[in-house]
Amino acid sequence: MAAFFSDLRNTVIAGVALAALMFVLYLYIQGFDAPTFWPFLIRWLHVLCGVMWIGLLWYFNFVSTPTTPKIPAELRPALGKFITPAALFWFRWAAMGTIVFGIVLAQLNGYLLQAYTLDSIEGFVNPKAISIGVGMWFGTIMWFNVWFLIWPNQKKALNIGDKFPNLSADEKAAAAKTAGMYSRINTMLSIPMLFAMVAAQNIY
Repeated sequence: MAAFFSDLRNTVIAGVALAALMFVLYLYIQGFDAPTFWPFLIRWLHVLCGVMWIGLLWYFNFVSTPTTPKIPAELRPALGKFITPAALFWFRWAAMGTIVFGIVLAQLNGYLLQAYTLDSIEGFVNPKAISIGVGMWFGTIMWFNVWFLIWPNQKKALNIGDKFPNLSADEKAAAAKTAGMYSRINTMLSIPMLFAMVAAQNIY
């Protein structure tokens, strides 16, 4: 058992297999209903990516950033060279998956334009559409910050891929400060974003 779970690949395969068994159970109990199933599948993928994205965002802000100054200087290079770049890989692609599956889901459910315009096309009369739209806009801003502000600056700060070997210490520090600021902005936005998304499904 310990050997099995020590391998992440095996663990993920087992999780997917259990989800597949639940799909088989769904087919047995209810039968396949395409109009219901495909939006559900996209929503599930949207949530999976979102959990990875927000989880890593909160890891950076609640764990990594506050703890790094307490790490002895001789140990910090391991964090910047190995752990943070790996986390940033999953972080940015989870952000991409979240936004893509979210947009596809909104289109499948017929509220993409209504949500992104905050129901202005209907005269601002649908609070559910406004709420999901606010959540989508916050998520879109967060995605933009990840790909066009946090990631480019982290590449410079950490010299990821050895693409910025000649940057001065001051330039690296400035890049790290910019990435950190937008990461904090995303942390702030994640709270009302999640409120808006959950509110749209439960209180409107």
